[in-house]
Amino acid sequence: MAQIRITGNPNLRLEGKVRISGAKNAVLPAIAASLLTREKLRLKNVPLVKDVYTILTLMKEMGAEYSIRRNSITLQSRDILHEEASYELVRAMRASILVLGPLLARRGKAIVALPGGCAIGSRPIDLHIHGLEKMGATISLQHGYIQAEAKKLRGTEIRFEKKTVGGTENLLMAAALAEGETVLKNCSLEPEVINLCDLLKKMGARIEGIGQETIRVMGVAELGGATHEIIPDRIEAGTFLVAGALTGGNIVLTKTQPKHLTSIIDKLRLSGADISLINSQTIRIRGSENIRPQDITTSPYPGFPTDMQAQFSVLMTQARGTSIITETIFDRRFSHINELLRLGANIDVSGDKAVVKGKTPLSGAEVLATDLRASASLVLAGLIASGETVINDAEHLERGYEGMEEKMQALGAIIELSH
Repeated sequence: MAQIRITGNPNLRLEGKVRISGAKNAVLPAIAASLLTREKLRLKNVPLVKDVYTILTLMKEMGAEYSIRRNSITLQSRDILHEEASYELVRAMRASILVLGPLLARRGKAIVALPGGCAIGSRPIDLHIHGLEKMGATISLQHGYIQAEAKKLRGTEIRFEKKTVGGTENLLMAAALAEGETVLKNCSLEPEVINLCDLLKKMGARIEGIGQETIRVMGVAELGGATHEIIPDRIEAGTFLVAGALTGGNIVLTKTQPKHLTSIIDKLRLSGADISLINSQTIRIRGSENIRPQDITTSPYPGFPTDMQAQFSVLMTQARGTSIITETIFDRRFSHINELLRLGANIDVSGDKAVVKGKTPLSGAEVLATDLRASASLVLAGLIASGETVINDAEHLERGYEGMEEKMQALGAIIELSH
């Protein structure tokens, strides 16, 4: 079991420079996309996090070959030997469901375990299944697995009932090799979806409407290889921006994409932080001693991301006043609140709302990480809590943050990760 120990300091001021890694949520669908071609795919700026190794294990089981050199991965799926994604791997990482569309498109068959429960609420895959059925797939659920078959996927018009990042990505990949034109409506607008579209175009896919709610894909007979760079991780960048605001620090973030951070930057500025753009990829944040309370409501991109809700709630514990945080994306994403209460936070939860009352001094304690972003929020809280904070089940953090403890150490934090 991984464990993080933090020696906190209410007067801590983080200072220095941190390089933002590639986006976990962009590289996972890119890796799955390698199933669409027999040729080599080279991905650059890859974050070497636990989720990446998990999906690479799945790819290897299916017959793919890969090599890792620094933060680049070369993949090749000459032949798909197995069309099954086991429960063991899907349970470890729900993004494994992203192999469903590519497998169906290239092999005409896919057997993928149902993801099961999730610590941050239900995330049904009905929209994935419904879309693939409209494209001609026959799908049944047997013994906890999705059994899907299709002699040839056919283009059609599909409207998502609600925004779904994974559903948009799965059907984009399936449509790339489908027969005829597929029109996807009410698509997710996340930068990670756009990054996948850019990759598919490099591979030879014919896509129009990238970055819009309606995307048209004209299927092609086959796709080729490509070299592609993964976009910077906007959630990691947002987490370090909050760290700067929380500690009254002075942090420079390099290798970022500021335009992906607009909603986060806007809220941090309203809370009192001074944020400036040094150049097209570099941001500086200077925190304020007087943090102002802010209400936030999570919503699909370009709104405030649900993946930043937990981190922002920590910041609001140090604001002078009351903040209301409304979670609209997932139905069980306040698991971190109980752990923050152990550190001394004053937060009440009612339904989809958390009422945060500040300013509240925090004190170190032993806490439990329940998911990836909850882990990040506990790290932030531990930094400014008096005494020692011990975070158990910290392997959640390693799923999506590349070397966070080392980056925090470089900024002046006293933090250690052990296994």
